[in-house]
Amino acid sequence: MENETLPLVTVVTPSFNQARFIRATIESVLSQDYPNLEYIIVDGGSADGTSAVVAPYGDRLTFFSEKDRGQGDAINKGFQMANGSIVAYLNSDDIFLPGAVSAAVASLQAHPELGAVYGEGYRIDAGGNVIARFEVTEEYNLWKLVNVSDYILQQTVFWRRSVFDTIGFFDLDLHYGLDWEILMRTGKRYVMGYIPQFMGCIREYPEAKTSAGGVQRFREIARILRSQSTYRYPPAYFIYGLDTYEKIVCRRIATLFGWWPRLERKLQRGVLRVSHYWIGQAATHSQGIYSDGWASTRVHQMLPPSDGRYIELTVTLPPSPVERQSVVVRSGRQIFARESFGPGTFTLNVPVPENLWDATLSFTIEAARHFVPGTEDRRRLCYLLEKVGYSERYQLPGS
Repeated sequence: MENETLPLVTVVTPSFNQARFIRATIESVLSQDYPNLEYIIVDGGSADGTSAVVAPYGDRLTFFSEKDRGQGDAINKGFQMANGSIVAYLNSDDIFLPGAVSAAVASLQAHPELGAVYGEGYRIDAGGNVIARFEVTEEYNLWKLVNVSDYILQQTVFWRRSVFDTIGFFDLDLHYGLDWEILMRTGKRYVMGYIPQFMGCIREYPEAKTSAGGVQRFREIARILRSQSTYRYPPAYFIYGLDTYEKIVCRRIATLFGWWPRLERKLQRGVLRVSHYWIGQAATHSQGIYSDGWASTRVHQMLPPSDGRYIELTVTLPPSPVERQSVVVRSGRQIFARESFGPGTFTLNVPVPENLWDATLSFTIEAARHFVPGTEDRRRLCYLLEKVGYSERYQLPGS
């Protein structure tokens, strides 16, 4: 039963021939300290003994096995069966960490404006040993999610079930990027919250589809980007393209020059050095906002639709060669506002044009002045961007 203080959470595991891993997945779900939990395993007709592994847990979960159209179809079936107001899916080779469900519920209850939450996680090997933290996880940034990279670890994501009534379910034509695509659609309609807690693990091994996807995976990612990004070639196109083709080129070098190991290694190092340089450039500089909070001359941002009619920008101009800054906020050729500020921290309330009130809002902040810190740091720095969000009404400075 669901009650106001303890919502029912439904976890769905899509499975197909994962008997060697699924026990660990099941144990990680059923050992959670959250008592109001519904667990559904949707199996695609496994023939490797999966049903025998699941059988001892039969009174604590729902299991059914039938042919389906793949992972997305299995998740959709589970979510459509779900009785919980909060849902998550956990692949049959991945695991939850202790306290994951409780942390997600607490965050969603504390922040009713959120459509979904996610947290930190680890990469683990086939034996369940930790390889490393899932390094790319960061606080929520919709523009980066849609245009740069999938920095959200799916094994830590929990949605409100009502989200899918609005955005629809998983795309059955997707195989490699269905989790990223559903996160894009979620973020373009709802705010997502970051939880600074380790909540899940992704298992990495050669047979895993992310590792084995190759060019086919990149082509699917390119198709997703074309449908979700406003750019024909967003930064992610080059990031994932280079990551894919550097491996292909290195394998080709090994084939051609395997008889000369020293040259083979030298050529491969050169390919990786160039590829990683440009991946780093695309990942670091494309949005115009740096990890230390400094903004460059052009900053790209994206927000979901909101009742707020003003964009609220909190900016700081610290002591620097730039004594006064001016910015223009625009979407394409449509200018929202022109603002100017001196040293200190200020909240700028920028009105959103009425024709954009009900749309996912993409906009750019252009600064008039910049400085370069030094010979080793050649970034063009303009001001510190502390916060970007919506404000329901305009507030006079100092009020």
